[in-house]
Amino acid sequence: MKTLIASDLDRTLIYSAAALGLTGPDAEAPRLLCVEVYQHKPLSYVTEAAAALLTELPRHAAFVPTTTRTREQYHRIRLPGPAPEFAICANGGHLLVNGVSDPDWRRSVAARLADECATLGEVRAHLLAVADPAWLLKERVAEDLFAYLVVERDLLPEGWMKELAAWAAPRGWAVSLQGRKVYAVPQPLTKSAAVREVARRAGADRVLAAGDSLLDADLLLAADRGWRPGHGELAESGWSAAHVDVLEERGVLAGEEILRRFSSAVRPSPA
Repeated sequence: MKTLIASDLDRTLIYSAAALGLTGPDAEAPRLLCVEVYQHKPLSYVTEAAAALLTELPRHAAFVPTTTRTREQYHRIRLPGPAPEFAICANGGHLLVNGVSDPDWRRSVAARLADECATLGEVRAHLLAVADPAWLLKERVAEDLFAYLVVERDLLPEGWMKELAAWAAPRGWAVSLQGRKVYAVPQPLTKSAAVREVARRAGADRVLAAGDSLLDADLLLAADRGWRPGHGELAESGWSAAHVDVLEERGVLAGEEILRRFSSAVRPSPA
């Protein structure tokens, strides 16, 4: 049986300093390895134990980073181990093969979005119209596929996300709050669709997955087995599925535990 491992990155496998979630004495904290530098400063980390697991994992399964990040943001990451043959960026909008976006996949995604969703321009205009400058920090478009706001999360009005979701759903869009970012993403733009295509190309007949946000729910549901950490949108909403294990660990230690679970699931049993 050939296994494909499709995992979200941010707050699932890799963690910023603010998201590490370390609570014990500093002297007992795990040693960390920086896996991303941005503007000449360290940005994202894994534990050293997680780094060792990442190095070993591709020996037993096809490892596919599966992220909402743009291609530019993804290419800043330097995970331990061999460079993955496949990666998924922009929430499924780009399927990378040896680091390069597959043009056929990109065209098929564009055609589906044009047929099924309101335009990015309409959604972006609405986001700006309902955002308050008192808590809006930035507005961005990612890969000409979806939009997001960077906000002061503590100042977001109660019920604002629900109102935004109610407006977006009839137009074929979904919204998600991840950290300080409010994402608006076309509903057909999913990680699971891109993972199915990678599994087909790789000849994989089993998919394992992990993720922490609502944008990962479709990925977890489509997998044969999945894991989610004890933090994140899915945890806050109480989301669950019969084949998805809920971990007690939070923060960077959850990332290490997820990799440990992946490793246990794919390593051959002792003779």
